[in-house]
Amino acid sequence: MIIVFRWLILTGSITLASYLLDGIEVAGFWSAVLAAAILGTINTLLRPLVLLLTLPINIMTLGLFTFVINAVMLSLVSVIVPGFEVRGFAAAFLGALIITMTNWVVNRLTRREDLGRANKQRDSDVIDLKRRDGDRWE
Repeated sequence: MIIVFRWLILTGSITLASYLLDGIEVAGFWSAVLAAAILGTINTLLRPLVLLLTLPINIMTLGLFTFVINAVMLSLVSVIVPGFEVRGFAAAFLGALIITMTNWVVNRLTRREDLGRANKQRDSDVIDLKRRDGDRWE
């Protein structure tokens, strides 16, 4: 269920980037869904390897080179998915930035809900004992 939720959030992020930027075009909802599926798959399979190979550059730029990698991944998706077009590196860079920030905010908000549930569950498991009449506890 969480995978479907993240997939829909990524689809919304791609759609938002296409509305905000002139260089990114999405032909329709299904193109955005397919682009999100392909981007998620590429980020799962290929991105860790690319991050490992570019680790020295990433360290020298204090992690900012990750945005360049995200832009390249977004451009790669535009080559694969029909109806999803990214024109130019600037559009890919800004689109990747919008997608990354949107996903970060949503993930942050959903984690807080999970933490809230965990705290409530922990509080309900606590038994408060009181000492009564010498050695008796209630």
